[in-house]
Amino acid sequence: MHYSPSFFDFFWMLLILFSFTPWMKQRMLEAARLKVMRKIEKARGSRLISIIHRQEGFSFLGIPFMKYINIEDSERVLRAIRLTPDEMPIDIVMHTPGGLVLAAEQIATALCRHKGKVTVMVPHFAMSGGTFIALAADEIIMDPNAVLGPVDPQLGGFPAASIVKVAKEKSKDELEDKTLIMADVSEKALQQVKKKVFQILQEKGMEKEKAERIAEELSQGRWTHDYPLFKEDLEELGLKVSNEVPPEIYDLMDLYEQPVQARPSVQYIPVPYKEEAPRKGKAEN
Repeated sequence: MHYSPSFFDFFWMLLILFSFTPWMKQRMLEAARLKVMRKIEKARGSRLISIIHRQEGFSFLGIPFMKYINIEDSERVLRAIRLTPDEMPIDIVMHTPGGLVLAAEQIATALCRHKGKVTVMVPHFAMSGGTFIALAADEIIMDPNAVLGPVDPQLGGFPAASIVKVAKEKSKDELEDKTLIMADVSEKALQQVKKKVFQILQEKGMEKEKAERIAEELSQGRWTHDYPLFKEDLEELGLKVSNEVPPEIYDLMDLYEQPVQARPSVQYIPVPYKEEAPRKGKAEN
């Protein structure tokens, strides 16, 4: 008996094919990342750990699923550190808007305890908790236009320093119990973060007075939470920062794609341009 494929057979075959395509693409992307990471590790003789909080477009039949690096980052980083020999250098590639103080403190503390050299590389930005982790490094390397940020704690979407300030400027009769409780918690959070930043800087060999000043500046709400601190700002604070980001780090970042949009808001021809020498025989203005 001869069987002829029907329209529905082709339909189901295409459905299965389209359902596996995103999965295959993701596996190929992860393999490409590991290849670049291994290349960097061999060149630098280090363990490379990426902490990259970037959304990735992952769609199934046109329905987008957004992947995020979540709170389990601290557990994964601690595991990677345990798998690294004590004297082996650790390189951290970081691209993050921040996260929970608990996770950042765990990672920073583990990096401080690692005997080998720790280098944090920031190709674009590492704010809040990312800055917290960067302070635990023996060397911070940033792109010339990359930024770090303040580490002042936030409670309920509000800066802890601002909550404390409002509570001090008004009488208790004018404030609700909830506001008073938040002010109390905020004051504790400010003290705790400042203490931890100070401890990290001291463990990295910074003198006490300098560590206290930097901890005060970064943790007590001097700036808004998203205030960008460039290399020059960080050096003015007293931190040592260099701009020698290895080119391979940018290759790695290219493998962490942003969500695909119908029309990109930024476009350019993705090739480096070389400066052309002026042609002979033509006058220059």
